[in-house]
Parts: sequence; structure tokens; C-alpha cells
Amino acid sequence: MVTNERASDERDRPATLKDVAALAGVSIATVSKALNGREHVRQETRERVQRAADKLQFYPNTLAQGLLAGRTGTVGLLTNDLEGRFSIPVLMGAEDAFGAGSTSVFLCDARGDAIREQHHLKALLSRRVDGLIIVGDTTNPRASLGHDLPVPVVYAYAPSSDPADVSVISDNVSAGRMAAEHLIACGRSRIAYVSGDVTYSAARDRVEGATAALRAAGLELLGGEAYYGAWSETWGRGATRTILSRFPEVDGVLCGSDQIARGVIDALREAGRSVPTDISVMGHDNWEQIATQSRPPLSTIDMNLQEVGRVAANLLFEAIDGHDSPGVHPIACKLVARGTTIVG
Repeated sequence: MVTNERASDERDRPATLKDVAALAGVSIATVSKALNGREHVRQETRERVQRAADKLQFYPNTLAQGLLAGRTGTVGLLTNDLEGRFSIPVLMGAEDAFGAGSTSVFLCDARGDAIREQHHLKALLSRRVDGLIIVGDTTNPRASLGHDLPVPVVYAYAPSSDPADVSVISDNVSAGRMAAEHLIACGRSRIAYVSGDVTYSAARDRVEGATAALRAAGLELLGGEAYYGAWSETWGRGATRTILSRFPEVDGVLCGSDQIARGVIDALREAGRSVPTDISVMGHDNWEQIATQSRPPLSTIDMNLQEVGRVAANLLFEAIDGHDSPGVHPIACKLVARGTTIVG
């Protein structure tokens, strides 16, 4: 009778890690790693553990896990440009990664106001978030929040000015190189560069990469330097008129942004120059509302911003686990070839 009661009690009690380990034929430590998504567990083992957990109806107590680890399962995303088209993809990538890790996100927009940023920072810390991602409104380095905060911080899109911080950015130098190499591969050799505001590090970095690619091919920019101006179609049109008057032999134009590129295309059309038959045009940003609606559709560089957000989130997870990766982590951009560089 006692034996039957004991068996009944064992059937009624919730399954434990030990039960799952016994059924899966692995150690308790392996079960813990597998169910918490940790590394160093073979996929076959992970799946066997999950099947055992499902069969035993074992559900990890995430609240208890968080309390034992001194964590709340929440993070803060603090942006300075929530309405901006560059910060949104970064936030989407970060939230994808956080969702995969069953982490809740508090999103705050400082709107470029330092006082508002400090207010949001205090509010997030008061909620005992486990970490923070700070998303800038430009690619220029921003001031560090310092190293006295009680949680790890990762900077995305705009790097921290402190090399001891963890920052994730698009690799604008390699992006500029990639764009120039594409025009060279298309048979272009008399290439001009119409860039944006010279005070933006991204503008200078993209020109640096393009110049290096041209130099490696035994070429140089028409006029020996880039044309810097505004991030606008108006500037693209004006710069193109200047280039055509000075260098009518131009056969390729690299642009610092898609907006500039659309202005370049308009000016070339007005001048009776065919794109891409006479002159190839390359944009930057892959702003689809512009790139896909351009006539012809615009070849451009995608800054891979969702990947920037995902990597930032994963680095924050690692930092929360005590594994910091200080320094700037550049993310490769992607070439998107369309009708402004591909004949036919």
C-alpha cells in the first residue's frame, strides 16, 4: 500500500531536471544548457532533451531562473531617433534577437535630447533592466554613458567615443570599396563621387573605401576628390551639372545616399545622358521607397542594419553573462545591383 501511494505521489509531482536528464540519458548540466539555449550542446542532444522535456511536461520556471541569476528578463532600448528610417531596422533586428531569447524590451525615444535621455536612462535602471542598447541618430561617435552603470551597455549604429565600450556599426569603409568595385566590374573607369555632409563620419568613410578600391585598380576619382554637400536630391542634381561641365567623359557616379543618387539620375536625364548605357549610378542605403521607384531602379548598398541590431543584442546577452567584447564591431554591408548599373 505504501508503495502504491509513493508511486502515485511521484506521478503527481512536477517533473524535474533530474527526470529529464534520466529520460534523455544525459547529465543535469547538459539538460540545463540545452533548455536555456546555451552553446556547446550538439543539435542532436538538444533535440533529444527537448523531446524528453515535452514527454514529461517539464517547463522551466523562468521566474525562478531569473531570480536565481539576479535578472529580470528585461532590457532597455534607448534610441535618439525613433522616427528615423535608419534606427527602426536596428531596433527590429535587436527585438528579433531578444524575442528569440524570451527577453522583454522597454523602448524609449530620447529624440536627440540629452536631458530626456538621462530621464529615460534613470527610468530604465529603476525597472532593473538587465542591460541597455543605445541606438544613435547618426553614424558619428557619441559620448559614452560611462562605466559606472550597474548593467552592461551596447551602442548600435552610432559607436561610443570610448573604445572600452561595446559598439556595433555598419562597415562604411568596406561599403565604399564594394560600391566602387562594382562600377569598375561594370567597365567604368571615369568615376566621380557625390557625397553628403562632410561632417558625417559615414560620408568620409565611404569615400575612403571607394578611393582605395579605385587606387587598387590604377584609377582615381575624377577631379581627385569627392564632392561633399547635403544629403538631398537637390545637391545631387547640382553636383551632377558641375561634374558634366568639368568632366563630360564621366561614365560612373558613386553617391553617398539614395536621395543624392535620385538627384544625380534626374540631372543626367535632363542632360540627355542615358543610365546605365552612358553612365552608371550607384547609391547607398537601399532606401526601398527611393531605390525601387527610381527609373531605372537604383543599384545601391544595403547597410544591413537589422544585422547590426541582432549582433548588438547578442553581444548584450554575452555581456549580461559576464563576457564583454569591448571595441567596435563592424558589420558587412550588402551590394544590391539593379538597373542603374546593369545594362539590359
